[in-house]
Amino acid sequence: MSTSNIPNSGQPKNAKVLPHWLAYPLALIVWGVVPWAISLLTPRYGWVAGRPSIWNLLGPIPVLIGTIGLLWGVALHSAASPQGIELELDKSYLLRRGLYAYSRHPMYLSELTLLLGWVIFYGSVALLIAAVVWYIFFNYYAMPNEERVLAAHFGEAYREYMNKVPRWFGKVRGRSRPH
Repeated sequence: MSTSNIPNSGQPKNAKVLPHWLAYPLALIVWGVVPWAISLLTPRYGWVAGRPSIWNLLGPIPVLIGTIGLLWGVALHSAASPQGIELELDKSYLLRRGLYAYSRHPMYLSELTLLLGWVIFYGSVALLIAAVVWYIFFNYYAMPNEERVLAAHFGEAYREYMNKVPRWFGKVRGRSRPH
């Protein structure tokens, strides 16, 4: 079985979609502006005279990695869904290439990586709390719910994917390398 997209023969009618052109700036605004606003709720640890310390300046590294992952994920979804980014959990396609060959949920992983980078950069306890809450939400609600919906929709193809690709990130199981 290839790792390309598996189309859904019965795409839901009136599926809610986000235009491709809007997905990129929206993702950058949400994951850039919202963390900054949350960081204003508590003091910035490590900052001196309104400037980040050398340790805080390590934060942009995970921010950059998370941003690349986020934009790559948006691009993969855009390519798989020409009419726009599908907002429902029950997608008309199953991604198994790109980042999806190493993580079943690379968008969540990218968002958490971004958030961790902002936690380090801003030195914000409020952002740290937000990151923990977001992780708990993703890991214990969003991911299991999404996996149930996709397993019900794509059946054995998704169950096989689940057995080969870890939920968060890691080595692909059951074969030497993803195609």
